[in-house]
Parts: sequence; C-alpha cells; structure tokens
Amino acid sequence: MRDRLVQVLCVVVAAIAVVAGASLLPSIMRISDEKSLRYTDVSLEGAPPIVAVGTAIGALRGIIVDYLWLKAGIQKEKGLFYEAMADARLITKLQPRFGEVWGFQGHNMAYNISVLTDTPAERWEWVRAGIDLVRDEGLRYNPNDLPLHKELAFWLAHKVDGVADDAHLFYKREFAREWQYLLGVPPGTHAERLAWIGTIKDAPETLEELEVKHPEVKALVEALSSGLSGFDKRFQFRLDREFLSHLGRWEAVQTSRYAKLLRLDEGFLRNDPIYAAFDAALKPPESRAALSAFLPFLRKKVLREAYNMEPALMWEFTQEFGPFDWRHPQSHAFYWARKGATTAAKRSNNVEDIYKVLNNDRINIQAMQALSRTGLMQFDPFSNDNPGRLNDPRWIKAVDRYFGELYRKHFGTRGGGGDSFCDFYQNYMSQAVRELYRTGDYEGAQAILTKLDQLFGRGGLIPNNKYEAPLETFVHNVTYGEYEGSPDVARSDVYAALARGFREGLLLDRPQVLKQAIEFARDLTTYFQGNRYTDFVNKFGERRMAELLGSLKNSVQDVFASVLTDQSQPLLDRLTMYNRASEPERRIVYDLVKDSLEAEFIANPMSQVAPFAQVCPEPPDMEAFRQARAAEAAARQAETDASKRSTAEIK
Repeated sequence: MRDRLVQVLCVVVAAIAVVAGASLLPSIMRISDEKSLRYTDVSLEGAPPIVAVGTAIGALRGIIVDYLWLKAGIQKEKGLFYEAMADARLITKLQPRFGEVWGFQGHNMAYNISVLTDTPAERWEWVRAGIDLVRDEGLRYNPNDLPLHKELAFWLAHKVDGVADDAHLFYKREFAREWQYLLGVPPGTHAERLAWIGTIKDAPETLEELEVKHPEVKALVEALSSGLSGFDKRFQFRLDREFLSHLGRWEAVQTSRYAKLLRLDEGFLRNDPIYAAFDAALKPPESRAALSAFLPFLRKKVLREAYNMEPALMWEFTQEFGPFDWRHPQSHAFYWARKGATTAAKRSNNVEDIYKVLNNDRINIQAMQALSRTGLMQFDPFSNDNPGRLNDPRWIKAVDRYFGELYRKHFGTRGGGGDSFCDFYQNYMSQAVRELYRTGDYEGAQAILTKLDQLFGRGGLIPNNKYEAPLETFVHNVTYGEYEGSPDVARSDVYAALARGFREGLLLDRPQVLKQAIEFARDLTTYFQGNRYTDFVNKFGERRMAELLGSLKNSVQDVFASVLTDQSQPLLDRLTMYNRASEPERRIVYDLVKDSLEAEFIANPMSQVAPFAQVCPEPPDMEAFRQARAAEAAARQAETDASKRSTAEIK
C-alpha cells in the first residue's frame, strides 16, 4: 500500500512538472529568441542532418569533440596543418554549432596551408576554400556567431585586399573576375547602384513566378536548356553558381575591350562549345529583354544559395552607407562585419564580451576607409592587368556619419573604446583633407579641417594648435614621410592630382594645371616605385608593393576614363574635356568610354542636334593603337603561359 502511494505521488509530481514546464516553454523560447540565445532565428527551424547525427551520439559526442579539438591544436602547433584540418572537419560534422572550430579550420586553410603551395593559383584555391567554408557552411549553422562574422570579414580585408601575401595581386584579379562574372559591372552613381542591386533584391523567388511575370523568359530558358542538353551533366541548364559564371563570362566578352582587341569571341565560338551554346541562345536581339529579367532572378538565387548573402541586406547597406562595388574585397568585408553587428551582436552585448562587438565595428569602419581610398574600380577580366582602383571621395561623408554612431555606441565601453574611434577619425579625416585638396575641393577640405580643429584642436578637451595651420601647410605636413610606408597614400595622391588636372586643365582651359598634375604623378610614381621600401620582387615575379601604384600610363588612362564617365558631372562638360585632350590622351581612353558616353548621348537632347561621332570623334590612328595594344596583351599572355609551363616542368 505504501509503495502504491509513493508511485501515485510520483506520478502526480511528474504531471505537475510537465504542466509547469509546458507553461514556461513559450516564454523561454520567446526570451531565447529575443536574446539570441539559440543559434537559429526561428524556433521551429529544422536542424541539418549532420546536427541530428551529432546529437544522436549523446554525451559521448562532447568527449570526442574535446579530444579532437585538443589534438587539432597540438597538430597545428607542430605544423601538421593537413592533419589538423582533417580533425577540425570531423569536429564540424559532430558539432556544427561550435563556431570556433569553423574559424580555426578556415584560418588554417587561408593562412597556413595556402603559403605551403608553389604558385599563386594554388594559393588562391586554399584562400578561397577557407573563405567559402566559413561563409557558405560555418555561418549557415552559426548565424548568430559574431566572432565568426568578424573573422571572415578580416580575412577578406587582410588576406585578399591587403598586401602582406606575395600573391595578393593574383587574389585581387581572381576575386574581381569572379564577382564581375556573377554580378556584372556596377553602374557609376550611387543612385544607379542602389537601383541596380534593387532589381536583384526585388526579383521573383521562383522560376515559375518569373515566367508568369515575364513570359518571354520561358523561351530563353528553353533555348538555354536545349542548347546545353548534350553536354556533361554539370554543364547543363542549372540555376547555380557555375551556370551563372558561364553566363557572366559570355556577357563580359560582349563588352570587354581586351576581348575585342584579341577577338576572343571568335576564338571561344570555335573552341568552346559551352560558350557557343550560350551565344546561340543569348545573342539574338529578341533574347535581350528576357535576359534582363532572367539575370536578376538568377543572381538573387545564386547569392543566397552559393554565397549565403542576402540581396536585401546588400541593398540596405548600399542605401545607408555608400556605392559598394562587389568586385572589391572590402565591400564583402563590410557586408559580413555589418551583418554580424546587426544579427549576431546581441549574443555579445555584455560587459565581458563587448570587446567582440568593438573589434567587429573596427573592421566595419576600416573597410569604409579602404573603399574611400580604392573603391572606384575598373577591371577587364580578359586582361592580365591588375584592377584599376581609384579613390572614391563619396565615402568620406559616410565615414563621418558612421564615426558618430560608433562613438556614441562605444562611449562607455571599457578600455577607452570611444577614444580608439577618435584616433581613427582624426587620422582618416586628416587624410581626407589631403585628398580633397588634391582634387581641388578646397572648400570641402577646409570644412573638414575646421571641424577637426573644433573637435580635437583649439576646441578639444585639451586645446592645441594642431589643426590651425593654413590649408596648404596642413596638407604638406600630413603627406610628408608617408609615401615610403603607405602605397595607398601615394596612389591616392596620384589619382586625385590627375583627376583635378583633367577637370581644371581641360574644362577650365588651364593647361598648366594638367601639366603640373602629370609632372607630380610622374615624379611620385618614379620615386615610389624606386625607393628601397618597394623595389623588391616576390617569389612570383611581382613587385607586390610597387605595382599597386602601377605605371604612369595606366594611371592617366584609369583616371581620365573615370573622369569622362563620372555622371555626376554634366555630359557637355565631359565631352568638352575629351575634345580638348591631346590625341594620345584621347586614344588611350576612347575604347574605354565610347559605349558609356554614347548611351548617355543618345538619351540626351544634344543627340537631336549632332551625331555622336561629331561630338566625340574617334582619334586618328586608332586602328594602329589597337593593334599595338593587342600585341602588348598577347605578349603578356605569352609571358604568363611561359611562366605556367616553367612551373609545371619544375613540379
């Protein structure tokens, strides 16, 4: 009887516990969602299969993971990077929501294993594999892991966009090529870029929905499916990254100057059946409207599924901050750091972990700084040239706004968090004064100098005279001594001076200004590329520091082309500059700017008065110039091929 009473009592207690637990569950789930205490953002989200497998092992799983984690650390210390990677990979299978091991494995691939290889291409494969692993897998299983977001952003900023790796120029070329194939060439103005990424954000979610909205797409899909049906399965019609890359390459050939010079279209049609199949489906005029609707849909799908990136966030960041060029690694560094700050920071919003938020925010504003110095890109995926990277003053105001946000956010952060952003702000805005001065924006430069004086100079907490010097004197003091150790400063000065030279020298008919700008650029290029800090050659035969600035010829070409296609300036002014330029200057930019200027001209009332060929005539001897450029390109390609053969023979 007594045993029966105990059993009944236990049943009653258990029932009460179950009811009480059930009543508490909704509030527990709500609080865990609000505080990001779970790793998924939806309470009923289904776990991936490998999570279920790891869970099934039970308590033993923790012991196994601990053992493998310790073992991987020891192997890394011993330089056994491949062995450490194998164990780390096993940990991710057993415990995919262990964010630190994803970072460990990605860093091992991008930094440790990559430098053990022999060629830039092999290095890039490992660097890219490490980035892909964390971006495409690690962050899918750990979407609220702030340190993992920060690590990925840092690799993109430091490994790909930095200069520490001997193969960094190769990384920049490959990264720009990949993203140009995926998203194409972005338009010039901020408003146009916002609309451009907006078409991807607003694209239909499914192919069926797209075909209902744009019936012409169905015929295009059928043509592509039919044209690719005879190939290996991986080359057939599939809405994936490889398919989009092939389509993007076809699109790039149609507009590439080098592709036209080298007649790559003819060669691809003869020798590349995949390209020929795309050409047959996409070249007919009736396919263009369908392609303009199909591409945003495909890009949206690939961004989400292959790159774990959300077009809506890309659009939001473009609207809030500035004109991102997604061929630039720093745009991606910003994306992942900012995404971490907006979706994952709540997990670290406490006294002990606030430093994680602080470090992540530093990556964010440093990416904006880099984009202001190198964010205007020009790149031809079929040349062996490094991407042209011009300073973009549009980011100066964005950095100014974001500094205020970060200063208020970290004002009370221990360790002087707010003060660290003050130091950054002073250094960056001092450089902004120099950049605006070089472009001839004396009013803008003086406004920043005045603000610096009010915040940190005579109006600062400890008044001083650091910012009271005349504008010209201040610029000289800021610039002095920085060229030797900072290629970005030298490059920025060259590009800014040339931009001002073309605008004032040609538009305002002040030839002396342009002459002085070119002389300044020539002298600085010669000095920078010849000084002892930048004259060494790495093991891949590239002067990895000096070549960042490039030759004067390339600088003049890139800057003049940028000035002529800058739609923030009146079209008539730009056409005036073109016609006042010398024949050699017009020749080097004509093929680069013709299509863009002609498209603007056709939409302009001026087209009713005179033909485009009259207001923007082709310079004399252009055919000979094109042939010379084609010969130069062929010679560079031959050198590259010879280098690859030599490397293969050694191996």
